[in-house]
Amino acid sequence: MELRRVTPQPPSADAESVTSQSLREQYESGATVAELVAANGLSYGTVLNRLHEVGTVMRTSWQTRRLRDGQARRNLAAHLRRLYEQQGATLTELATAASVTRRAARRLLIEAGGTPRTTQQTLRIRSAANAARRKKLALSLRARYEAGATVPDLAEECSYSVGTVYRLLHQAGTRMRPKHNHGPARTPRKPS
Repeated sequence: MELRRVTPQPPSADAESVTSQSLREQYESGATVAELVAANGLSYGTVLNRLHEVGTVMRTSWQTRRLRDGQARRNLAAHLRRLYEQQGATLTELATAASVTRRAARRLLIEAGGTPRTTQQTLRIRSAANAARRKKLALSLRARYEAGATVPDLAEECSYSVGTVYRLLHQAGTRMRPKHNHGPARTPRKPS
C-alpha cells in the first residue's frame, strides 16, 4: 500500500482578495454563511473565522429568515423607528430589541425613513424625558405630602433618600410644614 501525500490547493487570487470586513458587510446585509462560501470560493471554516476576527455578531437561522422576509423586515424597521423617535432609544437598544447588530439596526431605521441622531441629540432627548418624569414624580410627592404624608414615609415608599425627596418637593414648589419638635415640652423662659 502506497501513501500519497495530498497537497492543498493554493487559494485562488479572488479568494485571497476577499477581506474580512467585506464578508461582514455581506453577512450583515442578510447573506448566510453558506451563501458567502459559495459566492467567494472560501471554505465554511475560513468564512466563519474571518467573520469572527472582525467581531461579527452571528445570527440564528430564524433571525436570518426574519431579516430577509420583506413584510417582516418592514414591520421590524417601522417598530425600530417608533422606538427610536418616540421613546428616544439608542442604536444599541434598537440592536438589542431586534437581535441584530448596531449596523443592521441603523440600516433598518434608515429603510423605515428614520434619520440617525448624533450622540448629543440623544442625550438631549433623554435629559428632557428624565426632567419630565422627575417633574411628574415631584408633583405626585407634593400631593401626597400636602395630604399629610411625612418626608421619611415618602422616601421609604419611593426608595429614595430623604434628601432627594426634599429636593423634589422643593422643585415642585411645596410649602413645607414646620419642623416638629420631638421630645418633652419646654417651659418658656422668664424674662430677666
